[in-house]
Amino acid sequence: MPKYASGKRALAISDRSGLQYPWREMVTEWNGAFVHVSEYEPKQPQLEPKPISADGVSLPKVRPSRVAPAVIRMMRDDPFETYGAGSGLINVWFPGHGLTDGDTYRIRGSITTSPGTGTAYDPVTGVNGTSVFGYNNPQSFDGITGAKLALAAGYAITTGLYRSGARVDSDYAKANYFYFTVNTDTATLGSKTGGGVGCSIGPVTLEA
Repeated sequence: MPKYASGKRALAISDRSGLQYPWREMVTEWNGAFVHVSEYEPKQPQLEPKPISADGVSLPKVRPSRVAPAVIRMMRDDPFETYGAGSGLINVWFPGHGLTDGDTYRIRGSITTSPGTGTAYDPVTGVNGTSVFGYNNPQSFDGITGAKLALAAGYAITTGLYRSGARVDSDYAKANYFYFTVNTDTATLGSKTGGGVGCSIGPVTLEA
């Protein structure tokens, strides 16, 4: 290794200002400039930005989204109205029903439970399971029986309102009414409402 002088009497010229300073008061900047300590400028941090990785997008343990099963829609109290005496046509007032014209739906009555068959028999307690969830039939009215309203096969509906022997198919009527013809039963008087409380409409088969 070469041996250098101490430089205690030496002078140096600053690369920045061109002024003369004692050599021992000089420092070297990051860019190699030889400057006086009073002129020293540290390296701008933005010249060495920290690496930034891309934002995370994917998630662990992902799976395709499932298709949500169709669900029942609750209707107002006594939602059904018979059209006329001797007719099986039923108008239903259901604001904003969102049902599809021509599709088949099943009508159900209020919710009920049947005891003792929901789970397997428990030999310890002797209890034969929990209650089973189910539905009553709507209430019968004006010659229309609740069992026929709740026909297991369901009914194909027509959106709109049936009045004066014709379909009212305005946008308002189709969005808020639908009608169907009940199986075999006919109205006694017509223009009567009924069905009771807790009626609903939904898919023929309910999925878990």
